[in-house]
Amino acid sequence: MVKPIAKPRRAERVSGEDLHVNITDMPRAPERGVMAPPEGGRYVYGVIQSAEPVSFGKIGIGGTGEPVYSVTHKDISAIVSKTDVYIFDPTRENALAHEHVIETVMKTHTIIPMSFGTVFRTDDDIREVLKSIYTSLKDVLKQMAGKVEFGLKVNWERDEVIEELKREDEEIRRFHQEITRKHLQSTYFARMQLGRMIDKSMVERSAEYVREIYEELRNCCVASRDNKPIGDKMIMNAAFLIEKERETEFDEAVNRIARKFGDRLNFKYTGPWPPYNFVNIRLKLERGTAS
Repeated sequence: MVKPIAKPRRAERVSGEDLHVNITDMPRAPERGVMAPPEGGRYVYGVIQSAEPVSFGKIGIGGTGEPVYSVTHKDISAIVSKTDVYIFDPTRENALAHEHVIETVMKTHTIIPMSFGTVFRTDDDIREVLKSIYTSLKDVLKQMAGKVEFGLKVNWERDEVIEELKREDEEIRRFHQEITRKHLQSTYFARMQLGRMIDKSMVERSAEYVREIYEELRNCCVASRDNKPIGDKMIMNAAFLIEKERETEFDEAVNRIARKFGDRLNFKYTGPWPPYNFVNIRLKLERGTAS
């Protein structure tokens, strides 16, 4: 869900425990392009804490409307649906179907999302994996209980910021006025120097803006993760881990800082999502070879 509202290369991380978990101790998955056996496969969307069987309707990926259900080991369950293939192309349709299942599940459960395209042969294979990393999954579920992720992207209006620098930076203002008064060919090099001054100040200003944004949001989130900006206009691309009960507080904080910056910055944030940026679980199954 996109919430409308009114980084530089480096940005400070909001204080909070680093909750990123990477589970990669399961080995080889089926090779790409291999078709499932006659009994089909199982597409895994994520893991929840539940000892009881649960189902979420016929919303499975692949356009076939397969039922989405749980495969349980002790008190944790993988959320799955049946499928006929091992590899799914990350088309928009498939990505939306994957996302829709996760959003449906998270209405009633904390879900640890799996990577897109995670497929196993059978329910028993899934139980084997759940058993092998049971302790790790329990720990992650405990850490993420009652928390959701929001994404925040901030773009700036470069022309607005440059004009602001020309007004507020004394050195740039004077140099710009001097060049404006001179209509000589020799001012070419002066303009190049002015451009370098502005570029340097822009980097410093973007860092200042990002620090202000993080400082404003620091007290209403558990942790944050800084991602690479996309394009020249984006100065911040971040994910925030929020307690569900503090969503309203976070919403108000984002809108407050957006109003403060006015036309200089454009804020766009999305959520709530499962903690994609704070948990990375890649499940793979290794089978022993016959002796």
